[in-house]
Amino acid sequence: MALRLGSIAPDFAAETTTGDINFHKSIDNSWAVLFSHPADFTPVCTTELGRVAKLEPEFAKRNVRVFGLSTNDLSDHAKWVDDINEVNNVNLKFPIIADKDRKIATLYDMLDSVEHDPTNVVDGIPFTVRSVFVIDPAKKIRLILTYPASCGRNFDEILRCIDSLQLSDKQPIATPADWQKGDDVIVHVGVSTERAKEIFPKVKEALPYLRFAKLPEN
Repeated sequence: MALRLGSIAPDFAAETTTGDINFHKSIDNSWAVLFSHPADFTPVCTTELGRVAKLEPEFAKRNVRVFGLSTNDLSDHAKWVDDINEVNNVNLKFPIIADKDRKIATLYDMLDSVEHDPTNVVDGIPFTVRSVFVIDPAKKIRLILTYPASCGRNFDEILRCIDSLQLSDKQPIATPADWQKGDDVIVHVGVSTERAKEIFPKVKEALPYLRFAKLPEN
């Protein structure tokens, strides 16, 4: 069954660089980001994991736990983490899952194909694409992003999406194009303008179906 937004994220047990985990128990009551890598000792991935290590305090502020995944064993992961730390001047602490048999990659439909990228399939064995899953405390998948192996991910954008998701869970709003935290938001279509004016300190009606609002200070 294909994973969609709103699907329960499949649970699994795995070895990681920080110890064995049960995925759902490790998430607990937090949000989570699960992001995959084609293999260890790959150049783009080395920059990505370094970037996430630098951003880990930002994820923590948002109650988000980060889980990397790559299709090598723990001994390779340990050596790779040393490279990541050296090149990016970081101290990577979040777990990287060892998915040598690609069971988790298959569970989350992360595997590439010859039709898409022949360079990401070796001896008939597909590697993972650059998948990102944002998962909420109810273990529901709230966002799915898939990048080709050649394109490094923008983790500032992933943080922006998490801000939007968490905000829209608390307020009857949506966020417009290029929205950044602190910008005006869009009033949810299910809320009348009259009711919006009771909820938000300032409401501007651009069109009957497009109302911008300033969020309360708190």
